[in-house]
Amino acid sequence: MRLSNFRYTLPKTKIADHPASPRDSCKLMVLNRRKKEIEHKVFEDIVSYFKKGDLLVVNNSRVFPAKIFGQKEKTDAKIEVFLLRVLNKEAGLWDVLVDPARKVRVGNKIYFDEDVVAEVVDNTTSRGRTIRFLNPEIDVFSLVERIGHVPLPPYFTRKPKESDKENYQTVYASQTGAVVAPMAGLHFTMPLLQKIQKIGVKILPVTLHPSLSTFNAIEVEDVSKHKMDSEYFNIPYQTAMEINETKINKTGRVIAVGTTTCRVLEANATVDGKIKFGRGWTDKFIYPPYQFKVTDALLTNFQQPETTLLMVVSAFAEHRLLMEAYKTAMKSDYQFLAYGDAMFIH
Repeated sequence: MRLSNFRYTLPKTKIADHPASPRDSCKLMVLNRRKKEIEHKVFEDIVSYFKKGDLLVVNNSRVFPAKIFGQKEKTDAKIEVFLLRVLNKEAGLWDVLVDPARKVRVGNKIYFDEDVVAEVVDNTTSRGRTIRFLNPEIDVFSLVERIGHVPLPPYFTRKPKESDKENYQTVYASQTGAVVAPMAGLHFTMPLLQKIQKIGVKILPVTLHPSLSTFNAIEVEDVSKHKMDSEYFNIPYQTAMEINETKINKTGRVIAVGTTTCRVLEANATVDGKIKFGRGWTDKFIYPPYQFKVTDALLTNFQQPETTLLMVVSAFAEHRLLMEAYKTAMKSDYQFLAYGDAMFIH
């Protein structure tokens, strides 16, 4: 597939600036792959598409307020530090982005609130740095909960609000470490999840901390040449066992909530459609054509053009059908991206 196959025009007016309230009141497009039919629903209607024995697999990754602001030593220049991931917790080493990057060099110290100090120890990319927090007792995750800001996606033109701390987080988020929310899961409310469980659907967790590369447009025309960033994942033993039993006995479908969930399942799939439990790092890249081994149905949001997220969905839905569905969504006033509407593909 060529990059140009995933190009479409997304007007800014179609990008949702705030989430629906309540969460499950957003629009839901239901795409039937076999019949090639589209239905227009409200998200809470998704319950009617589930059956007893189905497994709803969710990404329980929790977004932490990863943007913190400090002052550079001597000049007091204001520096934005975007914490991407911890490299060595004991040593206080973190992979970060800094802005303005031209003012931040190796050896510089940055001072934050609560007398916290970090030193720049290496350059990684044009904006990337490795920093070391010099306070030996500091728990960085606790610190950012007090002084950090929500890392809203770069396509938002507004600044984060206090309400984003709750809105840009799934109701079942528990595993801290993500700088990007698993978007498809943002639509669920606890009452809706309880309704789903009551009909006999099991809700199973996996963890994958998506990276900022989620938002990056691919820069090569031949998409097979693209290289994904490695991302941390964990599949609990119980989740793997439930999925494998369901696959063996054919008692239900595996429904992936979001492309992150889909990717972690497929990355750990065996040839016969089972999955392995455990934790590690994956750079699994799914694009058409791809034979899905575990995922039977997919819940997703409407994705940005020319991104890996769109390619996962395209591979699952069949490319031509998906692009027609996107045209329909534009005409039917669906909202796109993180705070936008949802699509269920089965």
